[in-house]
Amino acid sequence: MSRTRQIAANKEELLDIEKGFWTGDSAYFEANADVECLVAFPEMARAMTNAEMARTAGKPNRWRDLDISLKGMVEPGSDIVVLTYEAHATRQNGEAYAALVSSGYVHRADGWKMMFHSQAPLGKPAKD
Repeated sequence: MSRTRQIAANKEELLDIEKGFWTGDSAYFEANADVECLVAFPEMARAMTNAEMARTAGKPNRWRDLDISLKGMVEPGSDIVVLTYEAHATRQNGEAYAALVSSGYVHRADGWKMMFHSQAPLGKPAKD
């Protein structure tokens, strides 16, 4: 029989951090990404250093009208959390974008740091 345990991590805190990766600048990425982060996008998948992650945020205001709908969150250990959500946003050029997104965080001495991030673009909304 499967047992569900209460998640100790603050969902709102993690979602706020996550939203910052959509709208923040390179300094935000430096402050909130772990030393290394495994990323997976349709066009690229690899481990990136903190500095490489920060360089991906070179253009401020890349996204607007961000809407995040949390689909699930697990905490396999007291210092690791993985969340999945559906995101809808508008690119800087006005193009609409939707994706099913998963991010993993590890808790360090100075807070939660992203150590995994994946996006799968959606053609239509995901089902719960």
